[in-house]
Amino acid sequence: MNERTSTNVGLADASNHSANASGATDVLRRTLDQLETASDTGEGTLGDVLNTLDARAFGFLFLLLALPCCLPFVYLLPQIVALPMLALAAQLAGGSTHPWMPTKLAARSFKVSAFRKVLDRAERYLGWIERLARPRFSFLTEGLGLRLVGLLLLAPTASILVPLPSTNTIPGIGVAVASVGLIERDGVLVVAGLLIGFLWIALLLTLGLEATTILREMAGSGA
Repeated sequence: MNERTSTNVGLADASNHSANASGATDVLRRTLDQLETASDTGEGTLGDVLNTLDARAFGFLFLLLALPCCLPFVYLLPQIVALPMLALAAQLAGGSTHPWMPTKLAARSFKVSAFRKVLDRAERYLGWIERLARPRFSFLTEGLGLRLVGLLLLAPTASILVPLPSTNTIPGIGVAVASVGLIERDGVLVVAGLLIGFLWIALLLTLGLEATTILREMAGSGA
């Protein structure tokens, strides 16, 4: 076993123990701390994160990647995480039980300190959501229900890619809430997160149609 493999095994064992004893944000914080300690450059990769997480890896990865999208005035990170989130949603929809990433996405690196700052800012809001979470309607977090959730998550995660200012914040919040639901086996939070995401998409579509109508009327009057 080489040094990198043994490090990943150690991180995974520590993360699994933390997952059983702590809330989602505590697990993510400890995971980031462990990644930073194991790195000479203070950077980690999405593959490193994937190797540290337990059976709830989908939920933890969604939450970690959604956090930069939830907060305003966070730059670059949303662009880094959008495509991996789409890949995760597609895998859930396809029935995968553990996330996998293509080599290029798994090798995508990030500053651990940047993610920690995002987690610090988001924790005050996530804390009360975690306190509300409890196992209920668990059929939405397993089997066919989980595949349906993955399919529905494709829409809000794709909307994060819309190249407009602050368009990532609301769908990011929706995905984060749904992620806590996946981690805690709470179908109510999963549905709440999806509703937030789809209401935002409906608003975008409505505004887009209205803008198109106005532009057509202006073009018609100009003619």
